[in-house]
Parts: sequence; structure tokens; C-alpha cells
Amino acid sequence: MSRRSNPRAGFSLLELVIVIVIIGIIAAIAIPRMSRGAAGAADSALSGNLAVLRNAIDLYAAEHTGAYPKLATISDQLTKYSDHAGATSDTKDADHPYGPYVRAIPPLPVGADKGKTSFVGAYTAGNGWVYDEVNGTVTANCADTEVDATNKKYNAY
Repeated sequence: MSRRSNPRAGFSLLELVIVIVIIGIIAAIAIPRMSRGAAGAADSALSGNLAVLRNAIDLYAAEHTGAYPKLATISDQLTKYSDHAGATSDTKDADHPYGPYVRAIPPLPVGADKGKTSFVGAYTAGNGWVYDEVNGTVTANCADTEVDATNKKYNAY
């Protein structure tokens, strides 16, 4: 018994419907998981950026006899060379042997001011980081209403 091959044979309508239903089920499971992953990535980026800034501030203080960078000049003091008093220079020389502590100030990865890199002394919209020059602490410049998936405030990280 020989089988005739039909060059016009294809998938039946029932087979196509079954495949579409299976793809729909997979999408219904995968899409929510992927969207939660993106939010978690931003939260992790915030933790990482804060760790980088805090380590840089601590290293600056260690090399400057416990003095923290000044709010008005923190970006330069962390990204350029500095002398013992904290004056900065673009190039390393005998007078400016310390630093730089970071290549660039990391941007705020979450909240309404996402992408900002500036420092302020207290929460002010339009800035990236809140910095206290007295004790060297840095936090995210986010309103109390901006929280992660577990309802932890971004400004409390």
C-alpha cells in the first residue's frame, strides 16, 4: 500500500487552535514574571549604587582624616583628585594625591527623579541623592510614597 503525498496538505484548523492556546498559556505565565523581574532589577541597582557611593565616601573620609566631602563639592571630590584639605584637580600631582573614588556619580535608578545624579541636603524633587555632610550618609532622593514591591521606602535603603 503506497501513500500519496499531497503537496497541499497543511495544518488543520484544530491543530492551529491548540498551538495558539498553548502559546497563550505560556505567555500568561511568563509575562507577569518578567515584569516583576524588571522592578527587582531597579531595586538591586539602587542598592548597588548606594553601596558604591557609601564606599567612596568612606574611603574619602579615611584619606582626609575623617572629614567627609562637602555637599557643595561632593561630585568633584569623589570624581577628581584631591589634596588633604579637599581641594580638587583634574590631574594627579604632588599636591593632589588622593582619589578619584568613583569614575562618575551613579544615577538614581528608581522613582520620579530616576536618572538624576545631583546631591541635595534634604529631599527636593529634581535631584538624585540626599547627602548629609556631617555624618557622611547618602540616601535616595525619593518621596516617602515611593516604595519597592515589598513596600520598603526607597529613601530608607
